[in-house]
Amino acid sequence: MKKVFKFDELGCANCGAKMEDAINKLDGVVSAKVNFMAQKLTIEADDARFDAIMDEAQKICHKIEPDCDIVR
Repeated sequence: MKKVFKFDELGCANCGAKMEDAINKLDGVVSAKVNFMAQKLTIEADDARFDAIMDEAQKICHKIEPDCDIVR
């Protein structure tokens, strides 16, 4: 499954790159791309684990940038 999500409060391109790297390492993720200028996350991941992967991705975002949320 491939979906695009909007970020709320992603304030730093470097933080976005760190999030992209960490999300790509999650089990079940085929690809994750963060577009800082568009404030979007494009993620392709295993259908069966998609919700769990998104929960883990949200935790990663909060760890790197506490005010940043993935709008679902």
